[in-house]
Amino acid sequence: MPTALALFAAAARAGAARSSLLAGLVMASLLLVTQPASANPRYASIVVDVESGAVLHARHADARRFPASLTKIMTLYMAFEALERGDASLDDKLIVSPRAAAQPPSKLGLRAGSTIRLEDAILALVTKSANDVAVVVAEALAGTEWQFAQDMTRRARQLGMSSTTFQNASGLPNSGQVSTARDMATLSIRIMADFPERYAYFQTTRFSYNGKTYRNHNRLLTRYEGADGIKTGYIRASGFNLAASVVRNGRRVVAVVFGGRTGRSRDDHMVALLNRGFTQVAALGVPTPDRLPPRNPMRPGISLALATGQGTQAQPANQGEGFSLVSRAEAGVVTGWTVQVGAFGRYELAQGAAASAVQRMPQLLTGAQVLVQPTEHDGDTLFRARLTGLETETKALEACRLLERQHSTPCLVVRDGA
Repeated sequence: MPTALALFAAAARAGAARSSLLAGLVMASLLLVTQPASANPRYASIVVDVESGAVLHARHADARRFPASLTKIMTLYMAFEALERGDASLDDKLIVSPRAAAQPPSKLGLRAGSTIRLEDAILALVTKSANDVAVVVAEALAGTEWQFAQDMTRRARQLGMSSTTFQNASGLPNSGQVSTARDMATLSIRIMADFPERYAYFQTTRFSYNGKTYRNHNRLLTRYEGADGIKTGYIRASGFNLAASVVRNGRRVVAVVFGGRTGRSRDDHMVALLNRGFTQVAALGVPTPDRLPPRNPMRPGISLALATGQGTQAQPANQGEGFSLVSRAEAGVVTGWTVQVGAFGRYELAQGAAASAVQRMPQLLTGAQVLVQPTEHDGDTLFRARLTGLETETKALEACRLLERQHSTPCLVVRDGA
């Protein structure tokens, strides 16, 4: 018969074993979050609260890594600047050179001698991450991809990306093409701050071209609440990269991860970092304005506050665009039918989406007004992007069908005031 002491000792050993197992499981779960940093030489990450400028997390954030297709964020930045200067328009037809057509996948498979509209090129870069399209854009804007890469590097340094050097427009392998997690976070913040009306392109989940539909490689857009951009990347030398932007409870967090072993593990790690980041954001309080980056001299009227919705004001529309901007206070004053092209976490993103829809359908939407209308949803404010004042339901339905079929733009027809 076992003694009471023996029974107690056995129970203690069993309890210790259970405690040891529990401790091991906790440690393993922690390692799932930190493992890429400790065991992967390609790994780097950073998490930034945009409004305060606070770095919430950084691991190897200044170590040079291969950016892969995160490079295309800079390619798009350069394209947006060309549009801003008036050196290009969305309807420009860009010629596909033999060199562009010969680029390896991921690609659209463009034929040498064919053309592609600049807006389609932008959407192909955002969703499909098409390497042939990146070269087409580079050659159209700078003559050669090499010259474009030099221009990219020069502009990156002006934006504060001191550790970044570009050798091509796509992110395809090149030993001299390097960046850092911190620099890519800087670029992600700058592109949404400097081009708030065009940043909405990064929310595109699908893109149709020549009868084929391509899904955005950034699965966080549909997986993680509040995600509204920005870009994925992969080459063998880099691993799986991701720059992400998320808005929750009125605060925006930008995060960058380099070196994921798989796309899924990279996304899971990004989710863990973002969850931890938003927990930290709650303790930061009111942001300090003087910690925001300086305004971009190319756009003196735009500050980083536009990336977070602070002080956003509707700007007058240019004459001849076929639409006018309506302030929030004027919501509901027009009559007729309305086309809604999305609901966004930021006023300027909704404004940009509505204005872009007008540019795509100028004949059908002439005379419409861009109306950005706030609404409460699950405790958060969403801004509905609407084109209102259309005279007939038939006209509104036709515009909606074309936007959905030709541009993969989500669309809804409602009565004005609904």
